[in-house]
Amino acid sequence: MGQNQQAQSTSEEELEVSTIQDLYRRFINECPSGSLYLHEFKRMFGVQNNNSPESQYMEGIFSAFDMNGDNTMDFIEYVAVLNLVLRGRLEDKLKWSFKVFDNDDNGRLDRHELRIIIRVRVWAEVDEAGQIHLTPEEVCDHIFQKIDENGDGQLTLEEFVEGAKRDPWVQKLIRLDINPSYWRCSS
Repeated sequence: MGQNQQAQSTSEEELEVSTIQDLYRRFINECPSGSLYLHEFKRMFGVQNNNSPESQYMEGIFSAFDMNGDNTMDFIEYVAVLNLVLRGRLEDKLKWSFKVFDNDDNGRLDRHELRIIIRVRVWAEVDEAGQIHLTPEEVCDHIFQKIDENGDGQLTLEEFVEGAKRDPWVQKLIRLDINPSYWRCSS
């Protein structure tokens, strides 16, 4: 039985390597320079390069992907994020989402930062009972009511993660589940 488990584990590892090789071929085919720039990233999603909430949202996502801060996304960053988004633990996904939302990088989310994300992701929402339609403002207020433990109007990383883990409704709204495996560098 131990040999069977070892063979299965090796087979799974080989599948992962072949998947990574396939992703690399696709990435290089689509991004021959080996780098994806912010304006290209926005263009892939049909987002204008302006001051709109959608543009700010995409900048936050791109910044979270750009782990080395060189203003590009290379293949290693692409695969790291892909692995996190597709296979990562809930807590890691929530921490990454927090980083995306924290536009000013101060380690706290205020209502304005959360409101930008809510406006982009949620146009109208239904409460837990499935009856009341909530505006983006009401969704933001509801999230703060549920997870701002000290009531200071800002969410720390700990409040954000623990609150989302406790409340599936909040988790659904604030966890970023993005599948970058089909992104293309050219439009």
